[in-house]
Amino acid sequence: MKTINLNINGYSVKVPEGTSVLDAAKKVNIEIPTLCYLDLHDIKMVNRTASCRVCLVEIEGRRNLAPSCSTEVMEGMVVKTNTLRAIKARRTMVELLLSDHPTDCLVCEKNTQCQLQLIAAELGVRKIKYKGAMSNYKKDSSSGALYRNLDKCIMCRRCETMCNEVQTCNIYSAVDRGFETVVSPAFGLPMIDTMCTFCGQCVAVCPTAALTQVNNVPKVWEVLSDPDRYVIVQTAPAIRVTLGEKFGMEPGTIVTGKMVAALRRIGFKKVFDTDFAADVTIVEEAHEFIDRLQNGGKLPILTSCCPSWVKFIEHQFPDLLDIPSTCKSPHIMFGTIAKTYLAEKMGIAPEKIVVVSVMPCIAKKYEISRPELEHEGDKNVDLVITTRELTDMIKEAGINFTELPDEDFDDPLGESTGASVIFGTTGGVIEATLRTTYEWLTKKPLKKVEFHDVRGLDGLKEATVRINDEDIKICVAHGLGNARKLLESIQSGKAHYHAIEIMACPGGCIDGGGQPYHFGDIEIVKKRMEAIYKEDKNKKIRKSHENPAVIALYEEYIGEIGGEKAHRLLHTHYTPREKI
Repeated sequence: MKTINLNINGYSVKVPEGTSVLDAAKKVNIEIPTLCYLDLHDIKMVNRTASCRVCLVEIEGRRNLAPSCSTEVMEGMVVKTNTLRAIKARRTMVELLLSDHPTDCLVCEKNTQCQLQLIAAELGVRKIKYKGAMSNYKKDSSSGALYRNLDKCIMCRRCETMCNEVQTCNIYSAVDRGFETVVSPAFGLPMIDTMCTFCGQCVAVCPTAALTQVNNVPKVWEVLSDPDRYVIVQTAPAIRVTLGEKFGMEPGTIVTGKMVAALRRIGFKKVFDTDFAADVTIVEEAHEFIDRLQNGGKLPILTSCCPSWVKFIEHQFPDLLDIPSTCKSPHIMFGTIAKTYLAEKMGIAPEKIVVVSVMPCIAKKYEISRPELEHEGDKNVDLVITTRELTDMIKEAGINFTELPDEDFDDPLGESTGASVIFGTTGGVIEATLRTTYEWLTKKPLKKVEFHDVRGLDGLKEATVRINDEDIKICVAHGLGNARKLLESIQSGKAHYHAIEIMACPGGCIDGGGQPYHFGDIEIVKKRMEAIYKEDKNKKIRKSHENPAVIALYEEYIGEIGGEKAHRLLHTHYTPREKI
């Protein structure tokens, strides 16, 4: 590749042809402020709309300032990033953005994490210089998951790039003209009436609070204060490796014990682990897989733990709805078990039990409203909060999180295995399934439980596992764009697998739309993944079917794995949806 020589602020720089001025500056440790720009190398997302104009620089021989994020280097180019003209121009661009932006920073969801707020401070903006017309759009919380406040949209179009290019859902586009231009679904439809999967990746990259989660914290505090309700909580596997970040801990710090202690101090009657239900999911899913494998059932079987990807296939590939596993997602299974088995065991009326889920994704908020996931007309799970919302509750309660002692989950729904922990990262569900499937088919103990070929951040991963005399072909996809490629190859008959795992979010639940913001720092995601596998390795039991609490559940209440009662309580069905 051709090398380009240029000069930036007096420094000689050599970079490959096609490099942006912004990236060239980074080579010599020169930081140029950015707002709309976002580069997520590992998932091949680059937002270079140059709409904010905050990264303007001077280029010798050019009359106009140039946006460094979208301007490619040229041989002999001389760039100046720190001239008074460039600094004033950047400040003016931010002042113009603020002229049409609400000034409710003190009560804003993104206060202290808003990138517009941070860059205004860095550029020395201390007053709203320009005053004019203010946007006043209708707010949208129709999905129960995603909250849209377009008054705070700065037209950076990061959400559009993420939704259309990475997730390939194509929900967002710029509509209208001039001052009225806004990023919106077609015809201004409410989100619940679109093909949105509520994965929350648009929320994860939004620099302001134009896109956030629907806040359920007030509802949780309300039920906790109701003496007639018995409020229990479950926590997803990925929460324990991300929550610590919100309290100044290093990314990847495992805070399981402190998390449990915090939830008890908040006021939950019992603190349980969704990992228990993940183990239940595996024994049901492995049974279903083996049944299809041995009895001519529909293959490949697709894991069904992720509600975003389930909604994606319902809209985009309705002709393939006979291949996903019929297992409910783990936290929904947990809710069913809590309001039947646990209620009976504890002698509490099911209608008095309130199940709260702490989840890494906002799609779980939408999922609990699906009518096919109700049990006898009642929701399995009553309320969902995200990692970020749990952080808010801990802080509101005045709990010193870092000083908490480690505490254990409650029994009997708190016991789990290493197989369930790895549900939190891409490849984890299928690896957990393989651990059980291998032993059930071979009748031999699996000595090496790690399946390294399904691990890592490659968008599509393939593996072949020899079980008895058959090669079982596996594929793992994370990110809905990769899922689309995989499903299209299955649809066309080009790809042939026995089992497939799909997670909607790049990296899986560790990078879900409800997790602490990292705005493109992929090293944080990698540390979270490492922590998940460390937690698995430290578990005494690492195979779901060996969980004694799961064994007791079937012996005492459910009966046969994959049996009539198991299907009635733990399985579901899918619904073809319109393409809107």
